[in-house]
Amino acid sequence: MALLINTHLHLAIDSLRQNRGRTFLSALGIAIGVASIVLILSLTGGVNRLISTNTDKNNANLILVRPSNGKNVTDNIIDELTSNAQYIKSNLALDDIDVLKRIDNVSAVAPLAISNAPVTVGEKVHQSMTVVATNTDFAQMANIHLKNGQFLDYDIREDVAVIGYKAALQMYGGPEAITKTFKYNGKQFMVVGVLDEIDDPINYNNVDLDNALLINIDFASTFETSLQIQQIDVRTATTDAVDQAANDIKDKLTQIKNGDQNFQVIYGENNMHPAGGLLSIVSSMLTLVASISLIVGGVGIMNIMLVSVSERTREIGIRKAVGASSSHILLQFLFESLILSILGSIMGFLLGYILAFLISLITPFAPHISWPILGITGGVSVVVGIIFGIYPAVKAASKDPITSLKFYR
Repeated sequence: MALLINTHLHLAIDSLRQNRGRTFLSALGIAIGVASIVLILSLTGGVNRLISTNTDKNNANLILVRPSNGKNVTDNIIDELTSNAQYIKSNLALDDIDVLKRIDNVSAVAPLAISNAPVTVGEKVHQSMTVVATNTDFAQMANIHLKNGQFLDYDIREDVAVIGYKAALQMYGGPEAITKTFKYNGKQFMVVGVLDEIDDPINYNNVDLDNALLINIDFASTFETSLQIQQIDVRTATTDAVDQAANDIKDKLTQIKNGDQNFQVIYGENNMHPAGGLLSIVSSMLTLVASISLIVGGVGIMNIMLVSVSERTREIGIRKAVGASSSHILLQFLFESLILSILGSIMGFLLGYILAFLISLITPFAPHISWPILGITGGVSVVVGIIFGIYPAVKAASKDPITSLKFYR
């Protein structure tokens, strides 16, 4: 059996070598489809890997409290796009912060009220700056490091701000921004700290701290009537206390909100970017679209194999005349189809990874190639080769040897 398979394999390779140009073009159709799938999966894998770094052992004792309306992330984003309703209007309040701080084993609590608004520096207006109203515990939550100055200190004054490294470059032309001022929502703030460059736009806080302005949430609540807390970060004293603390948080918030389950408590492996679920859905849909090109490539292989069967009708007749069975003929042509598909798959994998690597040079995440992606690539090549090669192989195997011997090109 092994000898027979080896013979079919060598015959298939010799046949494909005789038409190198046609073989390459046929494999190219599969390569384009596979490259598209590898590109999508490797880039989304890179994004997911970047997100997952926020759930490593350093954040094992982190709990996130977010507003919820009972719908999943995808449904909320669809609602936002199809209506004028605000996306998950927050029901978290400043009073909740004091409640959470009194829970056993909770060591720090930091709220995040995020808004995009114009900020004025001198006579220049910077549109859509990310302003995050929070408290002093946020430095511990986000593992913040300062390049200059200090973090928010309310014992001195309330109208102070800490700004991201890129925000300092945009607003003041450099990181030397201590004691400089800006106006937000009619109030003047003095910069007391500049963060180290972070370059981490995707994280569990959903804030690009490099481009953010951090202010005192208690002070912000005095002049922002529509202040909404999008998230509350809670850190426990130990990782062993996370489960109990999370249950206590659910019980306390349910109690003070009169039984309303309009919030969600997230911890452990679920501490991801809010759009993490949507990213997986988009990735799946893009992969499905890219798979269409695989079908086109498969049709190309089937077309070439049918031409090959027609051209080699006399060869089929001779092989059958000297004892080859229909199953032998079928296997020979099926092997040719599989080799074409596998060759295209290898080309596509290399092309897709190269493109993903080039794209990663201008993005904050690196492509991630995993064994599942390699498995998908290999599995796709085999399936496409069999599905689109079976019909030409059956047609070749069913040819009558006497009629085939009379065929001349």
